[in-house]
Amino acid sequence: MEALTPRQIVAELDKYIIGQDKAKKAVAIALRNRWRRQQVTDDLREEIMPNNIIMIGPTGVGKTEIARRLANLAEAPFIKVEASKFTEVGYVGRDVESMVRDLVDLSVNMVKEDRMMGVEKEAENQAEERLLDMLLPPLQKKKKGKRAVNKEAEQEAEARWKRSREKLRTRLDDGKLDKRMVELELPSDRFPMVEILSPIGMEEMGINIQEIFGGMMPPRTKRRRVSIPEARKILAQEEAQKLIDMEKVIASAIERVENAGIVFLDEIDKIAGERVRGEVDVSREGVQRDILPIVEGSTVMTKHGMVRSDHILFIAAGAFHVSKPSDLIPELQGRFPIRVELESLTAEDFVRILTEPKNALLKQYTAMLKTEGVGITFTKGAIREIAQVADKVNTRMENIGARRLHTVMTILLEEIMFSVPDMEKKRVRITRKYVQEAMKDIVEDEDISKYIL
Repeated sequence: MEALTPRQIVAELDKYIIGQDKAKKAVAIALRNRWRRQQVTDDLREEIMPNNIIMIGPTGVGKTEIARRLANLAEAPFIKVEASKFTEVGYVGRDVESMVRDLVDLSVNMVKEDRMMGVEKEAENQAEERLLDMLLPPLQKKKKGKRAVNKEAEQEAEARWKRSREKLRTRLDDGKLDKRMVELELPSDRFPMVEILSPIGMEEMGINIQEIFGGMMPPRTKRRRVSIPEARKILAQEEAQKLIDMEKVIASAIERVENAGIVFLDEIDKIAGERVRGEVDVSREGVQRDILPIVEGSTVMTKHGMVRSDHILFIAAGAFHVSKPSDLIPELQGRFPIRVELESLTAEDFVRILTEPKNALLKQYTAMLKTEGVGITFTKGAIREIAQVADKVNTRMENIGARRLHTVMTILLEEIMFSVPDMEKKRVRITRKYVQEAMKDIVEDEDISKYIL
């Protein structure tokens, strides 16, 4: 986190997202502030609260994409949730506290993965020893009886066994035994499950009976025949699990969530709206009231222990076509002090989106057709025409932003994508004229446009 300055974070986001500089700056500052807070003295650190952000803008302009790319840069527990999926506590559905529980689970997996990477070499060595024991079982120690044990014969047998084991190790490392199969006893994935109404949110939870009764029920296992490379991976994973201390992993994971956790709350506009008198809406104002204490800072019960949400950063996003941010309850509005408005995309933006990002649509289609041995090129005129078609349709009908480009590209290249395996010609050139002819009827006929584009 220290290595990435706000300018560097924006530069990373620029590789995938065109425009929206205000949103990028706000997110970059918020992300950097997570690190800055950690450098402050203890007495003041607790007082520094995160400045939660609300991003407002039409669909398809990059709100969710900013969240996705932010997750890769954050190096911290990050979860994206849909606000519309939650219901008020006491009703059937997911309660809002589940977002914190999911964040903790994700953090535990992150820390566990980090620790397992730290013991990877040792785990691989132990897995190799276990594998060699399967291929060449250790010598049985002879019991001392009335007859004298021939020490020389025993030592010779042990030396012979060691030589055989080293030869086997060499062959194993060289991959000469990769086709051999071994039998492993693996824990069964299928456990008896029971669904209960949990006290932490009254949502349905699957509880593993084996965890409840512990040693009362023996662990269920199954035998599987696997190849040597697969056995090596399975055994290395088992050994790595033994080498890490899960209590320390959980403690570290909870600390990460409390100090560096980020929750991206998408579609927040779907829970905003004026209350209709006499109606009970369990997925709107009720959800807002439930979200409020978590955003303000409260203690949430998880299966790993109690977690405080005081310093979790919340980034909300919504199109706000029907409702507006002021339709949220005032207390919740106050918990999102930073508001960033994302701009609608123009034809010029579409040209850049088609060509500049690392994952640009034209690069994706070029790579896909390359797998068939066909090269495809787009002239500058063709690219501009595609952008203008997308912009024109967005203006005439519902504005769905950059997502319109996916629809236009699919229709434009439909015939090529269908017949490319049988094509003799290995070069395809898309010109402005080709785009105009392919899209002419659909764009001009407004009724067809509504259903196809």
